Amino acid sequence: MKKKAVALTYNKEKDNAPKVKGKGEGKIAEKIIEIAKQNNIPIKENPELVDILSSIPLDEEIPPELYKAIAEIFAYIYSMSQKSLD
Repeated sequence: MKKKAVALTYNKEKDNAPKVKGKGEGKIAEKIIEIAKQNNIPIKENPELVDILSSIPLDEEIPPELYKAIAEIFAYIYSMSQKSLD
């Protein structure tokens, strides 16, 4: 099974919801993960959610039915970033 990755972005001043900023399988997924690690961006593995997010076009906001799942990931990322500041 090929590795998959999706990168999300959210600008609360401009966006109503997070957007899919990058996605890919195999080598592209590995590059997305590598860039995230190089920039100290926390990574959350969730294969089912990645499959769903992969179907969303680039630069499109996530649909409302995914808000709860994405909010949980953003909460995880926030908690990880707070731990790294301690």
